[in-house]
Amino acid sequence: MSRPSNYHHAKRSLGQHYLVDHAVVERIVSLAGIRRGERVLEIGTGKGALTRELSRVASEIEAYEVDKASFEETRTAVGRKVKLHLADAFRETPRFDVLVSSLPYSRSSSFIEWISRMHYDRAIVLLQADFVRKVGSPPGSRDYRAISVIAQASTDVAVLGGVPRSAFLPQPRVDTLIVSLKPKLRLSLREIESVKRLFALRRRTVAAAMGKLAASFEGDWSVRRVYSLTPEEALEHARTLKR
Repeated sequence: MSRPSNYHHAKRSLGQHYLVDHAVVERIVSLAGIRRGERVLEIGTGKGALTRELSRVASEIEAYEVDKASFEETRTAVGRKVKLHLADAFRETPRFDVLVSSLPYSRSSSFIEWISRMHYDRAIVLLQADFVRKVGSPPGSRDYRAISVIAQASTDVAVLGGVPRSAFLPQPRVDTLIVSLKPKLRLSLREIESVKRLFALRRRTVAAAMGKLAASFEGDWSVRRVYSLTPEEALEHARTLKR
């Protein structure tokens, strides 16, 4: 596979690993199943590999990129076919039906928090395998955290397959999965922040944590720990927290 020499300029501090395998790109776009008239959003265009393929099958595409060099390269590659923004999508509320993205690993948690507040039909994204495991961790497990609650309360997550490390430049030191997300409950920013406050005390009993957070609750929660709460229970308790 021929790869431009400038791919080595990816910024590891941003979790940048540019997707360069066209077969993987085609697979991701195919899994998205984009239909006529659907609004497509991409976050993190990189060098534009996904953006170019999306522009072939979608009539309305919007894309965000925070790195100026990558933004310019993508703009050169796709021209006026894509509404391209040099901006952080997670600070915006774009309207879209389908999201298709190879996300920087460093933005995974921000992505989950952001998409849990969005109105959309489906998303196909590349995420670090370890992060996907954390997102899907069950209550009471070591990796069950606030982000697990946020993801499981707001979306149905399914793993569609893996991506070889050789599909990226530079190659990541971690495994990557293709993941499907479908919304089931839109969360508010207040609910998200409240879940994070509650799970900052994840090892305490629910009663002790709620007492420290000056929140009211009903029932005997003197035995169960915060990390044992189901996503639904955690969200119910989080909603009682004051600002």
